[in-house]
Amino acid sequence: MTEIPEHLRKRAEAARAKAAEQAAEGDAPAEAPAAEAGEPAAAPSGEASRIPAHLLERSKSAKARKEGATAEPAAAAPAAAAAGGGVATAVASAAPPPTATGPGGHTQRLLTVVKAGSIQDVKATPVDKVHTWPHLIAVEFVAALAVLAFTLIFSVFVNAPLLELANINNTPNPSKAPWYFLGLQELLTMFHPMVAGVTIPGMGIFLLILAPYIDRNPSNKPEDRKFAVSLFTVQLMFWAVLVIIGSFFRGPGFNFVAPWTQGLFFEL
Repeated sequence: MTEIPEHLRKRAEAARAKAAEQAAEGDAPAEAPAAEAGEPAAAPSGEASRIPAHLLERSKSAKARKEGATAEPAAAAPAAAAAGGGVATAVASAAPPPTATGPGGHTQRLLTVVKAGSIQDVKATPVDKVHTWPHLIAVEFVAALAVLAFTLIFSVFVNAPLLELANINNTPNPSKAPWYFLGLQELLTMFHPMVAGVTIPGMGIFLLILAPYIDRNPSNKPEDRKFAVSLFTVQLMFWAVLVIIGSFFRGPGFNFVAPWTQGLFFEL
């Protein structure tokens, strides 16, 4: 419920008090209905300037409609006055009481309506982001500690001594490249050096370059990037299988051997 401004409430109380005094003296309360309706008939110049112009125009139009509704009873007032004295004059001059009043007899008026959407800031979609610290840094630090602990335990149980000086007259058999090149060495046993060293690795790199242009999904979630994840997984597993075969399944002469029958020809 909208509250009535303080100056309007005081003005209505003053008008009612004045109407009560006039009724006690026997005069007709001509200004009481207007005051009860919340429309000041004679307001001081300082208070009249506070009322907006559109409200004044609305008050005038309502008053004109009310006068038009009571025009016919007022036209019959002179004949009734001639027949019954001054009783009809008092009835004609009296305006009907206000139809809608609030608590305590105050007339309520709705000045404005403010939509809830204009004063509320509601975020419908939550932001799917986290801060680098502590979320990411904490996970990376725990992963670094795990790798360090594994390396320390592994070095306790596995010996990795330095070998003797290389002899140019004695080539070890099998002669293997470092583990990160064993996949390429494994390809050299199957294809021509041009195909194994240039064509196949070049096609893999070219596919990785084209991946962002083929898969234009803007999502950063793995479950939404099936093409990119599949492409990377296929290339990674392809190279990992070649490295495992070259490390554990190649013996003297770089021939295919079973490590559980002929031994392990691999050194760290």
